[in-house]
Amino acid sequence: MTPRALFRSFAIAEVITWTLLIAGMLQKYAFEAGEWGVRVGGSIHGFVFIAYVVIVVVVAVNQRWHAGVSFAALASAVVPYASVPVERWIDRTGRLSGPWRRTIGDDPRDTRPADRLLRWVLSHLVLAIVLGVVGVAAVFAVLLTIGPPGR
Repeated sequence: MTPRALFRSFAIAEVITWTLLIAGMLQKYAFEAGEWGVRVGGSIHGFVFIAYVVIVVVVAVNQRWHAGVSFAALASAVVPYASVPVERWIDRTGRLSGPWRRTIGDDPRDTRPADRLLRWVLSHLVLAIVLGVVGVAAVFAVLLTIGPPGR
């Protein structure tokens, strides 16, 4: 899977889970049909949101995005349905083209800690995915324990 395909997949997943959350909120507040829709949709959205943030950081390091592009990608997860238009803009401007940077090249930036970590992740992909899922689940569990804002 290319950086472009991975980023696009998670941008679309973010939009889908926004829809689940909004549908759950409509069910709860407009139709007064209980809060199970918010619990289910919100939980799924929360998990995908955290995963999307991780994916944005990984792709941003690989593609060497500057802070503005990285911030736009991260901020797009906060605004409902913004991740797909932002993904299309980033792709249209050529910032998603190219493969994963698995080896060190001539670029002096290849020795930066983030680039070294990226190469480790790419060369130990299964372990990195497992650690990533566990990390996302741990953050998600802590946030569930803390509870929603204002409670």
